[in-house]
Amino acid sequence: MSRKRIMATFFGLGAMGWPMAATLYRARRLVGVWNRTHARTQAFTSDTGAQGFATLEEAVGSAPVLILCVRQDEDLLALIERMMPTLAPGQIIVDCSTVAPATAREAHARLHSRAVGFLDCPVSGGTEGAGRGALTLFVGGDPDLLGTVRPLLKALGPNITHLGAVGQGQAAKAVNQLMLAGINQAVSEALAFAQAEGLPLPSLIEALSHGAAQSWFLTHRGPNMVANRYPLGFKMSLHAKDLVICQAMASRHAVQLPLAEMTRLHYQRLPERADEDLSALFVLKRALFEKD
Repeated sequence: MSRKRIMATFFGLGAMGWPMAATLYRARRLVGVWNRTHARTQAFTSDTGAQGFATLEEAVGSAPVLILCVRQDEDLLALIERMMPTLAPGQIIVDCSTVAPATAREAHARLHSRAVGFLDCPVSGGTEGAGRGALTLFVGGDPDLLGTVRPLLKALGPNITHLGAVGQGQAAKAVNQLMLAGINQAVSEALAFAQAEGLPLPSLIEALSHGAAQSWFLTHRGPNMVANRYPLGFKMSLHAKDLVICQAMASRHAVQLPLAEMTRLHYQRLPERADEDLSALFVLKRALFEKD
């Protein structure tokens, strides 16, 4: 692939995919977009002015790099299967979905038979990071392929880390999601406790943000808890799905992950909050201190 300015077509305009594609468009790195539900594609083109493809075949043939961001493992494999007849040798697929490492390796094996490159490249930073081009990218795959697409991926975020072979990007994302479960548990429970103690939460969050307990989650999600509003950064339902991946990975080591299991159970008690930000866990924690 030549060293000229590399462009990409984006597949999947969900909660994360939409702002990621919009960021690429502003960076003049986007050829166009495709979404399984065409009305979503039309909405994106109307909102941004970017090109939208009516058919998958048109989208696949439109760019040297194809970036995918879909919801689940089966969605990824089904999409790749549909793309296979149109893919050309030398194209590169960058998958920004969050799936199991084994699914990434299966996708890679299928594409390798067509001489199509593949990188698993899950991201972290929520919708805010996606919209600002401030995501963190965990990459697994051929480092030479990463070198080729790195200038393109830098439009999505400055922190791009190569972690090994295909699947290792997804393994790193699983670590991130497990750690996030613990942070969410700690911040939401501690702030509910603080509220029950009558502490002024805005002042407390400011104080904590300068001490040993400071964290990105406290600073960016704590004020939303205080206001009892949970604008979407990352869906609770998607985090629950990712924790299932973590548990399946741990089972290969004959190990259970109590933190993942507890967090999933807590999310299940908030079905009406499934499509809100995961920080809505505070609703459950606050209820622990409420008297009948």
